[in-house]
Amino acid sequence: MIGTTGLQRLQVECIVGIHPHERETRQSVILEIEMDYDFAAASASEAIADAVDYAGVASQVTELAERRGFQLIETMAEEMAALVLARFPQVRRVRLEIRKPAAVPAAACAFVRVDRARS
Repeated sequence: MIGTTGLQRLQVECIVGIHPHERETRQSVILEIEMDYDFAAASASEAIADAVDYAGVASQVTELAERRGFQLIETMAEEMAALVLARFPQVRRVRLEIRKPAAVPAAACAFVRVDRARS
């Protein structure tokens, strides 16, 4: 019974970018995270221990972004996807998009998207 859970428009304030002004001031990035896992145990028990705790995912990826001070959102995406797969063993596949609204003034945002699965 594979299903998908996730987070939409998770906003994180962090240092991210290569330009000097980006290294001094926090800016918003917006995360979209989808995680596929087997819902069977969670739906039978209704226990959070059997589910993917999306509040825990939000906390973990936020802490990583705030602590790490990434230069590239590509690196941020790869490390966040790896973190989700490492710390949430139920997750079989994670799709993650990071949007950086302030990156290009003439664009709504710049973004990267990764799709990673357990090997």
